[in-house]
Amino acid sequence: MKNGKLNGKVAVITGASKGIGSGIAKQFAGEGATVVVNYASSKTGADKVVDEITKRGGKAVAVQGNVAKKADVERLFAATKKAFGKIDILVNSAGVYRFEPLEAVTEDEFHRQFNTNVLGLILATQEAAKYFGPEGGSVINISSLASSATPAMTVVYSATKGAVDAITGVLANELGPKGIRVNAINPGPVATEGFDAGGFAGSDFEKETTARTPLGRIGQTDDIAPAAVFFASDDSGWITGETLLVAGGLR
Repeated sequence: MKNGKLNGKVAVITGASKGIGSGIAKQFAGEGATVVVNYASSKTGADKVVDEITKRGGKAVAVQGNVAKKADVERLFAATKKAFGKIDILVNSAGVYRFEPLEAVTEDEFHRQFNTNVLGLILATQEAAKYFGPEGGSVINISSLASSATPAMTVVYSATKGAVDAITGVLANELGPKGIRVNAINPGPVATEGFDAGGFAGSDFEKETTARTPLGRIGQTDDIAPAAVFFASDDSGWITGETLLVAGGLR
């Protein structure tokens, strides 16, 4: 794209093999960015995203790495730098969840969600900050409406996303002097592979949520990606530390 908003930029997107991350990867590539599609386990999904991008004339590569492991994160960014010479944008999209009542919560499940959703985000941002150039960079955290709506059965997941919101503010303050902006997108329910796998599609939960959403539908991955393009581009050059609800008006 000749006049893309992200021309010449290199973006690392964690958890980009499916769902919201894959939608952001495709839109970034459409706006002229070179995209690193990070995945933990789904090589097939990541390769499919890369294939879609390259078929449209975009530039992308898949790199495996579990964001909850420091060595994997270091390898991810070193590989990006080696391939493309620089890094301008990080999207922390890798995330896991399980919705269950308080009495079902286990230590293992707590650590599983916090390791990816919170520690992984911190490790990826810590590493990206070493690679951003003197002109700074943009970090975009994929949080969730759950952090403020606090629905029942999400005690661990909502806790991780409350942490993400707080971290977004802290790192905006800390990294601002280096020209690094840190913002979060807080999506409402979005129709993703995880949404389907969790049995939410067509469920009472989906019907009730849709009924409470002013714009009358749940989100699609394409609804989230334009907000990420905004935060990645110079259009938001004087915005940092923000959390933007993208939820059809659902509160």
